[in-house]
Amino acid sequence: MALSVGDEFGPSSWVDVPQERIQAFADATGDHQWIHVDPERAAAGPFGTTIAHGYLTLSLLPSMSYEVVPREEGGGMAINYGLNKVRFPAPVPSGSRVRGRFRVESIDVEEWGHQATMTATIEREGGDKPVCVAELVFRYYR
Repeated sequence: MALSVGDEFGPSSWVDVPQERIQAFADATGDHQWIHVDPERAAAGPFGTTIAHGYLTLSLLPSMSYEVVPREEGGGMAINYGLNKVRFPAPVPSGSRVRGRFRVESIDVEEWGHQATMTATIEREGGDKPVCVAELVFRYYR
């Protein structure tokens, strides 16, 4: 399937973000800030509980995109080329569920294939603001 500007994909399935996942991310990255890993201290903090790292939330985008964004036909290869902008407008409290949506903003055709820029939005179940909005750049090689 060829992508077109304005195409929208999603939502993905809900992804659970339990404290165990937050702790594993902290262990993998070395980011053990108390707001993420100390439930007792976090209970008295600004969110009333521990929250997921913003980068943990961001790291869920590949699996969400694999689920809902169609793959290019013809045996080519797709890579994550990078990010232009990332924001975390709202926290992800431990025990939350999140899911993602994707919108194609631009496509640039090149001799090697094409580059697609998409806006990805991750929402939290029951939340009133997105928890992550990121501009992703994918390259699709022939």
